[in-house]
Amino acid sequence: MQRLTWLGYTFLLLLSFSSFSDSAFVQRKDVQAFINQMVKQYHFSKKDLTATMNQVKLQPQVIESMEKPYEKKNWDVYRDHFLTAQRIKGGIDFWHQNQKTLAQAEKKYKVPAPIIVAILGVETLYGERQGDLRVLDTLATLSFDYPKRASFFKKELKEYLLLCREHKVPATQYLGSYAGAIGKPQFMPSSYRYYAVKFNNKGVRDLVNSNEDSIASIANYIHKHGWKMNEGIAQLAQLHGQDYKKIHVNPRKANYRYSQLKSAGIKPVTAAYNHPSRAGLIELNTTEGNEYWLAYPNFFVITRYNSNPQYALTVYLLSQQLKKQWAEINTTKHRAYA
Repeated sequence: MQRLTWLGYTFLLLLSFSSFSDSAFVQRKDVQAFINQMVKQYHFSKKDLTATMNQVKLQPQVIESMEKPYEKKNWDVYRDHFLTAQRIKGGIDFWHQNQKTLAQAEKKYKVPAPIIVAILGVETLYGERQGDLRVLDTLATLSFDYPKRASFFKKELKEYLLLCREHKVPATQYLGSYAGAIGKPQFMPSSYRYYAVKFNNKGVRDLVNSNEDSIASIANYIHKHGWKMNEGIAQLAQLHGQDYKKIHVNPRKANYRYSQLKSAGIKPVTAAYNHPSRAGLIELNTTEGNEYWLAYPNFFVITRYNSNPQYALTVYLLSQQLKKQWAEINTTKHRAYA
């Protein structure tokens, strides 16, 4: 009986501490300043928004995840994590189940179906792994306890609150990644608001449950960032001589003329027909040494989704494997019916 009494007292003490922590958070000067800004600029009710922020449960582990993202792994480790038989099979299954929608999105937005499917595959394994952290908690933690990127995440927290108001749902509703990304395509709240589209133009854009909206939204995002249909994306490169050392690697855009890279001794391993006039040089670390890729403008469109070049290259390579298997499957079917 004494032990039960002590445990009960301990539980009440912890509960009281938890409540105190939440109240302390909403009373912080920086949190109050944020609330006041949202009230003044976007006409939120101060009472309601204070009640919302009072529900925040800070998540310190998301800061650790931000500091040690998977993209910091060596390229070969990162690549092999995503380019698996499971992910390829899942992509083919998803493509088969959503063939009509993918074809319509490709036609409307001029973005290839394999790229759309590959992004969904890398992001959430085609919607299976969307994240299980409350977006409100994640964004609040990163906005107020992660000074390195506080301005970015405060902007996303603002966009998230506006999104929830537009969707007429409580801010505690959405679950997402450790960075606050939402749904099958893992859109940050700002991308959700500005690039998500409703496939049939009716109702609320649903990136959590709707394959159609997710497909169309990815296609719209990639299209709006400058995708050029039928242009190259990347090619494995081989280096000759020493002039390549003068080339800046891992840029944010195709910052050299293709002819400049060629003159510096940087050439694709395979023939490059009708390549874009501009390219960048990507350098990736592997356990066996550095690997180099020529990256064309479409490659850097993918990096607008995730800035790490390993991510963009993984999307490209997965899309190529999906495209190849899809073609083989359809060729086999055509022969069977011939």
